Amino acid sequence: MNILTQDFNTPHQTAPFSKIKNEDFLPAFQQLITETEQEVDAIAQNPQDATFQNTVEVLAFAGEKLEIVSHIFFNLNSAETSDELQKIAQEISPILTEHASKIAQNLALFQRIKKVFEEQEQYSLNTEQKTLLNDSYKGFVRNGALLSDTEKEKLKELNKEISLKSLQFGQNALAATNAYFKLIQNKEDLAGIPEAILAQYAEEAKERNLEGWVITLQYPSYVPFMSYANNRSLREELALANGQKSFDGGEFDNQNLIIEIIQLKQKKAELLGYSHYADYVLEERMAKSPANVLEFLNDLLEKAKPYALQEIEELKALAKADGIDEIQSFDHAYYAEKLRKEKYDFNDEELKPYFPLAQVQNAVFGLAEKLYGLHFYEVDTIDKYHPDIQTYEVYETTTEGEKQFKAILYTDYFPRKGKRAGAWMTSFASQFIKNEINHRPHISIVCNFTKPNANTPSLLSFQEVTTLFHEFGHALHGMLANTTYPNLSGTSVKWDFVELPSQFLENFCYEPEFLQTFALDYQSGEVLPYEKIQKIEQSKSFMEGYQTLRQLSFGLLDMAYHTHPEQVQDIKTFEDQQFEKTTLYPSNPKTAMSPTFSHIFQGGYSAGYYSYKWAEVLDADAFAYFKETGIFNPETAAKFKALLSSGGTQDPMDLYKNFRGREPKVESLLERAFGKA
Repeated sequence: MNILTQDFNTPHQTAPFSKIKNEDFLPAFQQLITETEQEVDAIAQNPQDATFQNTVEVLAFAGEKLEIVSHIFFNLNSAETSDELQKIAQEISPILTEHASKIAQNLALFQRIKKVFEEQEQYSLNTEQKTLLNDSYKGFVRNGALLSDTEKEKLKELNKEISLKSLQFGQNALAATNAYFKLIQNKEDLAGIPEAILAQYAEEAKERNLEGWVITLQYPSYVPFMSYANNRSLREELALANGQKSFDGGEFDNQNLIIEIIQLKQKKAELLGYSHYADYVLEERMAKSPANVLEFLNDLLEKAKPYALQEIEELKALAKADGIDEIQSFDHAYYAEKLRKEKYDFNDEELKPYFPLAQVQNAVFGLAEKLYGLHFYEVDTIDKYHPDIQTYEVYETTTEGEKQFKAILYTDYFPRKGKRAGAWMTSFASQFIKNEINHRPHISIVCNFTKPNANTPSLLSFQEVTTLFHEFGHALHGMLANTTYPNLSGTSVKWDFVELPSQFLENFCYEPEFLQTFALDYQSGEVLPYEKIQKIEQSKSFMEGYQTLRQLSFGLLDMAYHTHPEQVQDIKTFEDQQFEKTTLYPSNPKTAMSPTFSHIFQGGYSAGYYSYKWAEVLDADAFAYFKETGIFNPETAAKFKALLSSGGTQDPMDLYKNFRGREPKVESLLERAFGKA
């Protein structure tokens, strides 16, 4: 008996991780794909006339079990992978892609949806039902329903190839990250690095049965080294290793894969009648077109660049005092940290004792309670895929004062060999309402924070504090979901709207009124001195010009890849051309960022990386409203909660206007970043 194809006899039907074997996945996928296709065929061949209820609505709930198993498998492949899982992923991905194509190109099913779409005026559909119908119809058209049989087959093959090559890209980037480490045996080479970080490096060496200190390319290891190490040649060496990941012509090189992926996506776009892949993607985004995205990015670039140049001049002056005539990119973090210390009299290491992970998590839990009435209870009855993970039952206080079950939350905070870099929120089960039962979601937050050791808890840098709040903002979007259909629930929104809840929540990290409630020294319990809290608030715009140009450079590069793929002959040359307007340091010919740009070549940000900045306009404008009314104002929080719980049931601009009373203003972002619009 395959546990994945059975009903889970677990609390809240959570995934039974400890009982799942790797060999269960492939047969489970094969069986569930067959069952799902039978469900879909039954809808398509229904002898009754097509209606919204017997076609569009029932299709929205088809393949429920397959969806759950897919979530389990691909989340494990990101957070707890192995050679075996990666091999299974290579086998499963094309099968799933073919399955999706088969449904999307089911002519009988499309004809029924088309009939309902054309006759929708005769139905009394609410807003969510209209959105589902319109999305279903457009989804079929955008997946080739209007193509000839030959073209449909071609599209199916293209989708399969894109899926496989994107998967390989991610596996290469992870393998390249894991393959490198630097052993240092002379402590003098580590001058400038705080003791807590040195202990972390020593622990890494010990785990590898080595004497000395080991630095890896994982974020919690690499970034502190680049920020504090006085040894410039070692900073250069580490930066070179980081910049050469999947760009060194070796086993994990991604350069050819990039060209293949963008060419395949271009062929797909042309087959579906679009000039470029970006046109295809942006048709279904708030931005609507590449021209609008480029206008948005270039307008911000023009406004932000003078501030960025001014910031770099300050760093150059510091470097000059150290005898460095030409500052390089590998010097940036080091001198930025020095400048931050000089300007605001703090650095990340001295703040860390005030931000133990458990304390920060309690703070974000408390904020969710204050704003939205949520309560988090740690439980040990939920199965886990790794011992590091903690599990919580989430309840909501209703208007009647009762506690109502809302979600399951998994937290997975520490780096592992089988875990990809970065931080993300995901789900193991979606929220939806079926047969009058509100099925609640199973949400997961995955990060890569420094592990605790025998003497010290996990202490977060302030940037890591904001990272946790960011991912928790996404989690709230999932946990507060309250929609009928799973494909409109939680984070299932327009891609350039999805970052609003996450980036919005980061704002609270800079509010003195909130910070002083949880920034307590983990040993003494003393509150972070108020002058430091004020400095944190003031530092919010520190290096904002540089960071803005960095984000804009990635957005412009992404848009270029997906509007001009024919120009990409050499990855480094193309990348340098796109970065020309945003470059602040000399380019190193031996390094490139594209070969590890997983957001666009593995994740869902292809032709969509601009959305981080787009959402910043939304989040700055939204938080400005909270500041106007009081950051804990219950009425304002209730309006934002309504936005979060609505998922993708309405046009995002309508949702935003319902909350704010007007459209967002870009001036809100400029005022927050630079003090003036």
